[in-house]
This record gives sequence, C-alpha cells and structure tokens, in this order.
Amino acid sequence: MTRTPSQALGNLGNGSKGSTKRNNLILITYRMNFQMFLADGDDFMEDIYVSSLEIDPCTSTNELRIFVGTWNVAGRAPVGSLAVDLEEWLKPQDAVDIYVLGFQEIVPLKTRTVIGAEDPRKATNWNLLIGKALNESSGCPWLTPMLNPISSDRYHYVRNPGLEKRASFSAICDNTRMRGKPITQHRYHQQAVIGGSKYKLMASKKMVGVFISVWMKEELVTKYSVSNVKVSSVACGIMGYLGNKGSVSVSMSIERTSFCFIAAHLASGEKQGDEGRRNHQVSEIFKRTSFPRSAKDEHNLHPLTILGHDRIFWFGDLNYRLYNLEDNLARHLIQKKDWKALQEFDQLRREQEDGGVFQGWREGNIEFAPTYKYSSSNCNRYSGGVPSRSGEKQRTPAWCDRILWYGKGVKLLSYLRSEIKFSDHRPVSALFSTQIEVNKSSNPRIFSKDTIVPNIMPPEQIVSSLILITRA
Repeated sequence: MTRTPSQALGNLGNGSKGSTKRNNLILITYRMNFQMFLADGDDFMEDIYVSSLEIDPCTSTNELRIFVGTWNVAGRAPVGSLAVDLEEWLKPQDAVDIYVLGFQEIVPLKTRTVIGAEDPRKATNWNLLIGKALNESSGCPWLTPMLNPISSDRYHYVRNPGLEKRASFSAICDNTRMRGKPITQHRYHQQAVIGGSKYKLMASKKMVGVFISVWMKEELVTKYSVSNVKVSSVACGIMGYLGNKGSVSVSMSIERTSFCFIAAHLASGEKQGDEGRRNHQVSEIFKRTSFPRSAKDEHNLHPLTILGHDRIFWFGDLNYRLYNLEDNLARHLIQKKDWKALQEFDQLRREQEDGGVFQGWREGNIEFAPTYKYSSSNCNRYSGGVPSRSGEKQRTPAWCDRILWYGKGVKLLSYLRSEIKFSDHRPVSALFSTQIEVNKSSNPRIFSKDTIVPNIMPPEQIVSSLILITRA
C-alpha cells in the first residue's frame, strides 16, 4: 500500500510503527519532479534520502580541529627570525580551530634557572612570537597581543561577557605542587581582544624550561561556551621535586566536552633502566596533576584529574630511546628510511606493550626520521657516529618527541615532523579532528534547516527539507 507523505509523517508523529522509544531525528529530502512516498517494509525510492540518528534531544555534536605540537628548543631564546620557521611549522590555516603547543628547555637547565625564581620573560617572548606567526600570516594585524603584557608565567582565559568585545580579564588558577603541597596563586591581568586577531591566547604555563601555550580561534571563543580554564604543574626532576623535569597542563571545557593537554619533559638517558625513571615520572604526573575546584565552581563540576577528562593529549620530549639496538645499525635503518624495522626497537612502544606505561593510549604511525639528537643548530647530521667528532656527544638517534592521546571521539589526521634546524631536536606535530557536545537552544524541537540538513544535492534540485522530532 502506498501512503502519501502526510500520512507517513503523521504515523511517525503519533507514535505508531515508525516511532521509537528514543527521540529520533528524521531528515527527509526529496527532489523536484519526483513523487514522494513511503512504502511498507524496507522499500523506499532511491531518490529519497532518509537518515535516522539517535541523539540526545538537548545536545548535538560539532567538529573541532586541534593542532598539537611539541619542540625541545635546547635552551635557546626565541629570536625574530624564528617567526618564519614557526609559521612554516604551524602552517596557520582556517582548518585549525585550536593550537596547543608544548616546549621544553625554553631556558638552559642550569642550577640558577632550576632552583631560582621563575623568569616570566621567556614565556612572554614565546607567546609574542607564536601570536605573530598565527595571526600575521592570516593578514591580521599583530603588533602586540596584550594591552598590558602578561608579566606572569601563569595565565588562563576567563570569559567576561560585559567586556568581551573590548578586553577580557584573566584570572590565574594555578595548582603548582611543591613536595606534594599545592600552592594556589591568583593574579589578574588584562588582555586585549584585538578585532583583527584570528587566534586568542587561552592558557599559558611555564615551569622552568617546560612551557605550554593554547590558542583558539577568536570566533569560536564567542560561538562556544569555554569554561573552567585551569593550569597545573608537576615538578619531578632532581630529588623528585625540582622542575628541570616534569609537566605543565591545561584543563578546559568547550561546551559539554572537557579537554586536558599535558606538555612533559621526562628523564633523559639511554642506559638500560632509564626507561624505568621515565615510567615513574609519568606515574607521578598522573598522581600529582590536579585542577582543584574553587567556591565559584560549586555548580560547575569540572574534572579534577587528568583521566577525568573526555579528551586527553599528552606530548613532549618523553625521552624514550631505541632499546637494545647498536648505534651503527640504527643509523643504517635511518639511512634506508626503514621506519617499520626501526620501530621494533622503540622503547615507548615496548613499554606500552609490556604494561609499563600509557596503557590504552594511542599514537599515530611514525613515518618520519628520529627527531633527536642532531649535531648542532643549522645541521642535518645526527650527533656522534663513526668517525666521531671531537667534543660531540655519542647519542643513538631516537624518537624522543612524541604525541599521544586518550579518549573517544578523536581522529588523527596527520602525524609528522618539521625540519626547523633551530636546536638539536626537530619539532613534531599532530592534527586531530574531535567532536564536542554542544547544548541546543531551549526549544530543541525547532531547528534551522541551514544548520541541520546537509546539502547533499545541488540547491536547484532541492525542493524542501522536512525535520521532525518524534517522542515516544
């Protein structure tokens, strides 16, 4: 029996055969000069596009693209000429919604920098350079990112609706642990929301040489609810509590999805047993990283720990080496570009398989050369080898710089290294596509055709689109 469109849709709305116990979104699009009908059973015209999606009536999902990058800069200060290299590495483009950048050794790891007071100028200079690379390449003016330059090494964004178009006041909620005790500091700075800027600094945190900087498209800061932006640091270097090694982390929520970004610098060394120290530091970072709630968070329960988040990204100079592989054989495999054979000796993969660290975490397939250790800046030659050069450290090349992730709703689009010759490491980056849950309007039964129905046919062929939400 053939039914008219109104009869078919009427049945769906009245809770008959077509309805389900869950709310369904039915999209029915039909073409010009074709009669629309729904037949009994599973038969339907091939010219009719029918899609049924089980959804939460109060939420929908949107896609975000996140660029995650890590780079050990070997204690070198950012210079103006580096802006060109940064732009090449970051490749600013419309496709990227959020940039998350982790750096290691932005200061030399000497006694005075490790045990002395933090110098925020290096972090400020890096943020200035990053902002310039991200914004000026898009044709946006970027003379300075702040009305009053942030003099602290701790910064995060806080929305202030009343001043959003002019300036946002940013409160720092920093959970730094020294010998297991949290030290919370609150400071306030004013950051300009420059009309022409494309990307806005959302969070920044420095601990000795480890540094994280998070940037988000200005238009998305306005479009989405961005909340609970918090930073945390864990020092687990010398004696287990100094900041020459450790992590800096950012927690933030975009609509109903929580993110955690961890930039880390783990213990060095390629002797047997050094991997155990790295594994222990990872465990300490999991244990000691926290994002405590304040009185203002009473009705906004954000995650307290790393694993409490929906989407987690861990990146940095993790320092895992090539396990039980002779130096000359490693260099031979690199010369042949036999990455698959080389990965058989990768220490991080071995530790994951043996359950020593990062169980259940994922990493992209490595199809690039080891990123450490190069002889010097402006050099494409690995340090050491035969014959060795005077004064050079003998180091077997390794994939020290890595990016991992944990959680559902994350898809890796690319995983590669850059060829910037600024330090003895090469930068590594990964581009991800991820889904966020977005709250719908207070009346979820009415939607805009333009935002819900995909344009699967040329506009001239589309007569109309009908959207129905049925309830059991």
